[in-house]
Amino acid sequence: MDLRIEDHPILSFPERKKVKFFWEGREVWGYEGEPVASALHAAGIKVLHKSLKLDHPRGFFCAIGNCSSCLVVIDGVPNVRACTAKLRAGMRVEMQRGAGPAPSDRE
Repeated sequence: MDLRIEDHPILSFPERKKVKFFWEGREVWGYEGEPVASALHAAGIKVLHKSLKLDHPRGFFCAIGNCSSCLVVIDGVPNVRACTAKLRAGMRVEMQRGAGPAPSDRE
């Protein structure tokens, strides 16, 4: 499933390099350099984070790095804002639950 806008009456979309990355161990694809949250959203993945206290689902909200709704774990590093992180080939992205893994859990 690809939810991207590809044909628009005003905007144009230049050719970009398509890259493979991983969400929760599952292979997905996006375009190199685009925000991770955009690639995930286009792949139909809407829940990126679970809230700290109530475990409520959170996702792509402000899209400018001001909120914490899109926090994910990228290549083992927690608390990365998916809306501002740029996608690169082979990246491993995981849902962050609460505050994310403690430093000792990542070693």
